Amino acid sequence: MRHRGMPIWIIASIVAAFAQNLRFMLQKRLKSNELSTAGATFARFLFSAPLVAVGLVIYVRMTGADVPDLSAKFWTYAMIGGLGQILATACIVALFTERNFAVGTTFAKTEVMMTVLMGMIVLGETVSVQGFIAISFGLVAVVILAMPPEGVMGLRRIFNRAAGLGVLSGLLFSVASIGYRGASLTIDASDPFLRSGITLAAVTAGQTIAMAAWLFWTDRGEIMRVVRSWRLSTPMGIASMIGSFGWFTAFTLQNAAYVKAVGQIELIFSYLTSILVFREIPTRREAGAIALLCASILMFVLLV
Repeated sequence: MRHRGMPIWIIASIVAAFAQNLRFMLQKRLKSNELSTAGATFARFLFSAPLVAVGLVIYVRMTGADVPDLSAKFWTYAMIGGLGQILATACIVALFTERNFAVGTTFAKTEVMMTVLMGMIVLGETVSVQGFIAISFGLVAVVILAMPPEGVMGLRRIFNRAAGLGVLSGLLFSVASIGYRGASLTIDASDPFLRSGITLAAVTAGQTIAMAAWLFWTDRGEIMRVVRSWRLSTPMGIASMIGSFGWFTAFTLQNAAYVKAVGQIELIFSYLTSILVFREIPTRREAGAIALLCASILMFVLLV
């Protein structure tokens, strides 16, 4: 599928990357100005879940598709993936208070390497020589990014809160990816758009309910603060929905490796956002580490 010479999956990947970067930017503002880490995470789900559900209903009505029954295996995969994304998003939001925007979103890209490592440990899968080289480059980049700008010496230059949150977010995002793929594959339907839409709608609804229950138990006042933040949270929800559907569309039409390669354009978006919106100028060391991590991820998705 092409649009004036450019494949649709490339357009979808770029749109998804841009929308995801916009969502992170809006979440950082929510965290900085109005909400707690849990509140900013909840806002992302609360204001996107209804839009996803409406989009699925419209698609089913337009296509006349039958919605298949969902098995217990589907819900297990979906809920594990949803919980992984909740925790990963919370890590990213918390990370924004530790380091600048570009570095924070770059940490999330360790998801690519974490997925490989999880496959080796859990499934006994091996990677090629090129894969080990790409992982090594990425690990070096993460260590460099983990070093705080202050004059902290010793192991604290590497083992610090920012490093922990960044690596953990990558691990949790990889858990989410595995959960979502597993859930989608259990659906008995030939239409990949329908499978993706059902999975996305079920996950976002579950995430919204889970986060609402957590905040009701721990900080009821934060729920109303999230609702009152609708002016900023609504566009964040729209960006989240566009990004999610963009990724699903791209993965439906093309090999995931190619989609991830194109999707790394998000790092450029985040770098520009950090400079132009938040007035945060990364140091030469951080900029070099971001470039090294970009090279690592591109090597992985293109060569492995």
